[in-house]
Amino acid sequence: MGRQIRPRKVYQAVAQSLASPILPNQKFTATRPPWFDVLHAVPPSEILTRHVAVQLNENKKALKRPGKPRNLYKPQQIRFPEDSLRANFYRDHPWELARPRQIVETDGCDAYRVDWSQGVVQSRMQLSGECVVQRQMWLMENEGLSQDEAYDKARREFYEERHLRELRSRISVEEARYVGAYFGKSRLELGMEEEDRAYERWKKLAAVETEKLAAMRSVVEADNETDDTVDVEAMVENA
Repeated sequence: MGRQIRPRKVYQAVAQSLASPILPNQKFTATRPPWFDVLHAVPPSEILTRHVAVQLNENKKALKRPGKPRNLYKPQQIRFPEDSLRANFYRDHPWELARPRQIVETDGCDAYRVDWSQGVVQSRMQLSGECVVQRQMWLMENEGLSQDEAYDKARREFYEERHLRELRSRISVEEARYVGAYFGKSRLELGMEEEDRAYERWKKLAAVETEKLAAMRSVVEADNETDDTVDVEAMVENA
């Protein structure tokens, strides 16, 4: 039988051990552990029994034959209604994940200060794919639209607002350049320059490697010609 390492009435067992002396005429008293009085004054308030996790999967196929239960204590995966909507949006718009996101909140209650009945644009929230998801959820719950209809409506509002912001930004840049502002090179231009430098480094390295291969090939061909000449001279001498 294996060792029993689970705690079972530790306080009662220690109290009984302290109350019953080892020898009949024992005069000294056993020393109490430091935690004995604390455990007596503040007993544990939780039951140490391990409960079975609640099964959240409703559409679970019935087993054909009874077997040994598994994963009884494993926590179930938590799913929210927004998960499928969020996955659908970012599957259609993967480049939205490359945009920087603002995830810092002041008091953690920013979600209660938005009104999705006004559209995807919120004064206290950055325009992102999460706005489309929350707007779609609101349309499905309050206007009775289907998932596809709510997605199309929220997505159309998102496209219009994103296009309007990009247009405003481009006009602002043009106006600033007209009065003499200089913004430097764009990210695309910097990336192209870095790509050109990498290509030039590769071209130099390829030229050096090509020269090495040509030199090795010429050495091998010279050795083969020398061997052929020696073989011909040996055949002439033998004849």
